[in-house]
Amino acid sequence: MIQLGSPPSPAPSAKRRRRGGPRGPVFLGANIVVLAWLAVSVALLIGHNAISHPIWLPVHALLLGAATNAIVIWSGHFTTTLCRVPDPPHWHLVAKLAVLNAGVIATLAGVTWNAEALTGLGGAVVAAVGVAHGAELIAMKKSALSARFDYLVGFYLAAVVALLIGSAAGATMAFGVARWYARLWTTHVHVMLYGWIGLTVVGTLFTLWPTTIREKITPRSFAMARRALPTLTAGLAIATAGLIADSWWLAAAGLAGYAIGAGLAIVGLWPGRSFTGPAAWMLVGATGWLGVAVVIEVVALIAGRSVDVLPAFVEHTLLPLLAVGFVAQILLGALSQLLPILVAHGPPIRKAVIAYLDQGWQVRVAAINVAVPLVAGPWRGPLPVIGWVLAAVAVASFVLLALRLALPVALRGPIDVETIKPHPAAVTGAVALAAAAAVAAALTLAPAASEVADVAGEAHTVDVTLNNMRFSPDVLEVPAGTRLVLRVTNIDGLPHDLHVDTGEHTPRLSRGQTAVLDLGVVRQDRDVWCDVPGHRAAGMTMTIRALGGVPRHEHAGGDHGGRAPTPETLNLAVDPSPGWRPYDAVLAPATPGVHRVELRAVDAELEVAPGRREIRWTFGGSEPAPTLHGRVGDTFEITLINDSTMGHGIDFHAGALAPDQPMRTLEPGERLVYRFTARRAGAWLYHCSTPPMTLHIANGMYGAVIIDPPGLSAVDREYALVGAQLYAGAPDADAKTTAIRAGQPDGWMFNGTAAQYMHAPLPARSGERVRVWVVNAGPGDTIAFHIVGTQFDTVYKEGAWLLRPGDPSAPAGGSQVLDLATAQGGFVELTFPEPGHYPFMDHDMRHAENGAHGTFEVVG
Repeated sequence: MIQLGSPPSPAPSAKRRRRGGPRGPVFLGANIVVLAWLAVSVALLIGHNAISHPIWLPVHALLLGAATNAIVIWSGHFTTTLCRVPDPPHWHLVAKLAVLNAGVIATLAGVTWNAEALTGLGGAVVAAVGVAHGAELIAMKKSALSARFDYLVGFYLAAVVALLIGSAAGATMAFGVARWYARLWTTHVHVMLYGWIGLTVVGTLFTLWPTTIREKITPRSFAMARRALPTLTAGLAIATAGLIADSWWLAAAGLAGYAIGAGLAIVGLWPGRSFTGPAAWMLVGATGWLGVAVVIEVVALIAGRSVDVLPAFVEHTLLPLLAVGFVAQILLGALSQLLPILVAHGPPIRKAVIAYLDQGWQVRVAAINVAVPLVAGPWRGPLPVIGWVLAAVAVASFVLLALRLALPVALRGPIDVETIKPHPAAVTGAVALAAAAAVAAALTLAPAASEVADVAGEAHTVDVTLNNMRFSPDVLEVPAGTRLVLRVTNIDGLPHDLHVDTGEHTPRLSRGQTAVLDLGVVRQDRDVWCDVPGHRAAGMTMTIRALGGVPRHEHAGGDHGGRAPTPETLNLAVDPSPGWRPYDAVLAPATPGVHRVELRAVDAELEVAPGRREIRWTFGGSEPAPTLHGRVGDTFEITLINDSTMGHGIDFHAGALAPDQPMRTLEPGERLVYRFTARRAGAWLYHCSTPPMTLHIANGMYGAVIIDPPGLSAVDREYALVGAQLYAGAPDADAKTTAIRAGQPDGWMFNGTAAQYMHAPLPARSGERVRVWVVNAGPGDTIAFHIVGTQFDTVYKEGAWLLRPGDPSAPAGGSQVLDLATAQGGFVELTFPEPGHYPFMDHDMRHAENGAHGTFEVVG
């Protein structure tokens, strides 16, 4: 029987093996790092709701932190032991782990803080460590004294290739390739779980499993290992190609092939006799859940006949199933088998260590396997949380025992057997801890159950979902005198909350979060709404009707009666505020290539009319946002950072790509990189993509992208004007949203300030050729752009030439107005005939007289 951790005879470089092998301090310290990552995973899971980080973080601390460290540590050891090659210098392992963990921490921090550069750097570091590790494995294989286990190196090298593919996919996602985001994400998850971790685990099991059950490695096992490797790798390669190509049948075929490879491994490993102990049961459980995951994914693909079913399936079923059932369990099982080798010297001490680690193992095995269907099933309410708590209890109980053994050895030396004697109450305590944690989780998530019991027969619990800017149900009828409890779940991509007119409210809920709100006894009708700015006015309301109760009193204010407030009268004759500067309307020349721009969503106090300053929501602190100028074929890379106190997104009409990822709402502190290539010329709008968009645009979150038509001739002067309606007042006032919906603005303006170019005229010279680009940002109303005292000889609108000098279809033709609907754009060209002051305006005179006008000051 081969015993891992004991050098085969003859042992090459025995002195070096004692220093750097499994009983050396370096190897022990390396495994303490694995235990530390397991502890971090549990801590992050416990603090998930308290510090509002995504469930992604503890899962990746487990997968990228604990599992990847364990793979690098033990794959190298198994290769040196079984292939009978000298241990590399122990500093190799120290260096690899130091660099690896720096990369892992950078990757996790980068994604958590939406720092794409940090994420990309961390992923590149992890990939570089994988390459270095693979190169070392290849060198070991070449110098191996035994070829019986060379299949093991094959598994490990295939896993390294999967790591590189997964890292590339992850880095590509981090840098904002939005068009393929869903495909890249599913590819990343599959090659990391089935490839980097799955191939490593399956290959190692051909050696670890016989050792665990005290069996010899038979020729049949060698044969099955050599058959399983090409089947698994070919299946994973085909599945990856199917995911990238968006082919459900190719992905299903590849995963079916992977399942066959896993089946070959199981057949090759099955001992045909009974087994016992935590390591054996956890290795069996982990392998079983791996097989279950592949099979149900194949079934999901065949049933859905589309790769589009995978993102939701992976997020809600596959990832939690494999994280808990496969990865966490395989780590606990392997460490249960291998830790005694690390810390024990001699059979008596090893026996004591094994007995110590085995305390409560039945509870750990039961807890982690019961947790799997709870975290991966289609449940709502407390069940998923109970599952995560059970998994955390299983991992935490083992980590505490393991660190209790490993840390004293690392710090002080050999174990004192007397200090690690098992406690008879350990099993009872473990059972009590698991039960208490599960019950506490259930009570924390669903307090309504206990509250209902307090008023037996009177309490009524209703599930309310938040989605698509609506409550469901939006009308709730209960008998007067009923104690009403609302269980509120947000399934929308935007944050929402629920406020009641009596003051009760939930916290602001992100997607997937649930809160319970006890409204007490309802005796009269109540109004309910979402308090996120603009959501109430956009229709996100609910009515609770108390049947047979006191009628609701109507609100005395006029805003709730359906009438918009009377628009304010702007005083355009006053001077601007001291220190005011006009928005620079000069269009900078287009520079070819990649345009990299950083836009920060910030609240800023701006001059919206002469002498009138208000808080506006902005991209980059100005209204409109910076005008971008390029040519057909140019690439724009926009880094959006949300530095405000509420959610914002962005939508570039100049690009063409699926809106799911690049146009998503960013919470405060988040960022994204939005990339698009300008394929068509025109004057394009960009604006905030967060509903209600009317409110965000009306508050200043808009700008223009100018893409020159090919062959556009040079002119003497070039200006860009972005027209918009002015809605005055506080940004999040319900009255403002009511006015927007009624189409009753307080004024109109060009480039963010009403009548600003009356106070700061745009310069020109007579005889010069001037081009004026105009974009209508809205959020409503048309623009009829006109310049008094001259005519346009060139008109370009929405990507098409309407008028050009020398056009035989319009000899001696001219134009007086560029008419633009909301979100349309174009330009006009003209030559001023003589010096003077030439007013420009929106020729809808209501707009012109209320701010949409300015002046060209023409000199000779």
